[in-house]
Amino acid sequence: MKEDRRRFLKSLTAVSAAGTVPAALVTGEAQAQHAQGARPKAAGAAAALPQAYMYLTPPEVEFVEAAVARLIPADELGPGAKEAGVAYFIDQQLAGAWGAMARNYRQGPWPEGTPQQGYQSPLTPKEVYRAAIPEVDAACVFRFQKAFSQLQAAQQDQVLSELETGKLALASLPGTFFFNLLLANTIEGFFADPIYGGNRDKIAWKLMGFPGVAASYGEYIEKHGVPYDAQPVSIADVQNHTVATDEHGHPKHVLLTRLD
Repeated sequence: MKEDRRRFLKSLTAVSAAGTVPAALVTGEAQAQHAQGARPKAAGAAAALPQAYMYLTPPEVEFVEAAVARLIPADELGPGAKEAGVAYFIDQQLAGAWGAMARNYRQGPWPEGTPQQGYQSPLTPKEVYRAAIPEVDAACVFRFQKAFSQLQAAQQDQVLSELETGKLALASLPGTFFFNLLLANTIEGFFADPIYGGNRDKIAWKLMGFPGVAASYGEYIEKHGVPYDAQPVSIADVQNHTVATDEHGHPKHVLLTRLD
């Protein structure tokens, strides 16, 4: 999985040289929040300590932390999803309107949908996590005599791979459905603005060279092919006035290299 992460981040770094990244990666979580009713936490909440979990139980937190650590592992490039606080991000979303599908149509029927039809399940995201985690742990105990969080990394990768391919059957829902939801939430939590609880210390943005909240780029528009390397700025930075802004409210990015 490290090789996959290395190629993934390298591709994003190439895109971010122009100061942009694919919108689906950086704003996918925000788009889901807008569509399904969740709202960002108060400014500065992502940095508040201690971080109180609102929905996940301690055993569930251990599972999610172990799983996200394998989906986006730490390596020589830098910290991974666990260090970025992705488990806390997932908990906060499950505890909110998105986790309960508060603004989604919730009545059946429930046939298997196509990828273009979006979320198709009678279970809400919070119900998916609550049902799937103990079933995966039970399967791990049966096979390895240990819960998922206690397994070796290679064993955890094996379990996740079997979930992804459907080889590990769960009683409450398809294993592939849970894996895809977990993977999507992990990516969202790793790349989303830290105000949502993940991407702690802007870990992901620093890895890929993403500057965060858009500034005014007028003076750099003719500097073609030159990397825009700046200290990333989050929504909370702007709301808390920890960064300077121009007359239009755009943050003034602090460049790490000169663009001469």
